[in-house]
Amino acid sequence: MKSIFKISIVVIAFFAIQQVKSQNSDKIIVITIDGLRWQELFGGADSLLINNKQFVNNPEELNELFWADSEKERRESLLPFLWNYAAKNGAILGNRWEKNKVNLKNKMVFSYPGYNEILTGHPDDQRINSNQKINNPNVTILEIANKSEDYKDKVLAFGSWDVFPYIINEERSGVPVNAGYSMSLAKKPSDKELYLNRIQEQTPRRWGSVRFDVFTHNYALEALKNQKPDLLYVAYGETDDFAHDGRYDQYLKSAKRTDQFLKEIWDFISVDPYYKDKTTMLLTTDHGRGQGIEDHNSWRSHGSSIPEADQTWFIGLGKQIRPINEQKENKQYYTTQFAPTIAKILNLKFESEDGPLPILKD
Repeated sequence: MKSIFKISIVVIAFFAIQQVKSQNSDKIIVITIDGLRWQELFGGADSLLINNKQFVNNPEELNELFWADSEKERRESLLPFLWNYAAKNGAILGNRWEKNKVNLKNKMVFSYPGYNEILTGHPDDQRINSNQKINNPNVTILEIANKSEDYKDKVLAFGSWDVFPYIINEERSGVPVNAGYSMSLAKKPSDKELYLNRIQEQTPRRWGSVRFDVFTHNYALEALKNQKPDLLYVAYGETDDFAHDGRYDQYLKSAKRTDQFLKEIWDFISVDPYYKDKTTMLLTTDHGRGQGIEDHNSWRSHGSSIPEADQTWFIGLGKQIRPINEQKENKQYYTTQFAPTIAKILNLKFESEDGPLPILKD
């Protein structure tokens, strides 16, 4: 009987230590905004597109919502959280008007290759050259974290696009992925998650493989509240699909909603005891788009035929980020540096030709 009691004490102590260790460890929220151009991030609404009735149903309304005389005013109107808070308290890279550049290294320049590069730190044009639902042969930083001692079973992913279970290789990695039109993956869904399940099922579907971001966002936010992941990945998708549809008005409105989603996540982790003062938020995009200058339709597209589609951006905010604001130096960065940055923050072993981004605190 004494032996059983001693074993029980040891087990309880072990789990108590693990819980304290997890509470004190660094947390990361990784966010991608599919196909959001650097032009809108740094300049707000584009004068070439906002009045083009081919892409905008009501130019007067869109101008009232998003137009201003200066780039600074326009970008703050479109993305108020990113520019009024994140830029002032974190780091933003990729303003090519200031010769600060971020580029992809893969030559495919569309979604699956972009997400592979973001999450693995390596382009793989030989094997990742389509958007087909094939399990990623490469190991993502999410998988490395999930198989580590410190972050095992503390990694979750949420995406609007239904290919993410394959990009992350849910089967091999063990990382739970709620993507596409998946319902809540929680063992004991909250009342809000049960309600999300219901209204997601009842909501009309605009795209067959991509749900509206409001569902992705709220499932992820509920996970933060109830499951407390240490590494959370949220992949918003609407901006890319509205752009492909040629709806510049909806593309801008979606970007504004996403900014509000980011603020909601940040506001939560800023007060929640599990995340407060322990969390870093990292943001990027999987690819750029055409500029829409000579061919106005090129803003809708990306891929190897669009020269500007490899142009991306980075944003960092939170515990491990130096508050260096918008970078205006003539510098070149690459998407392959994103995963090494995550690895450095989480103190994980990671092999990459490119080191982490120079935005981290010493």
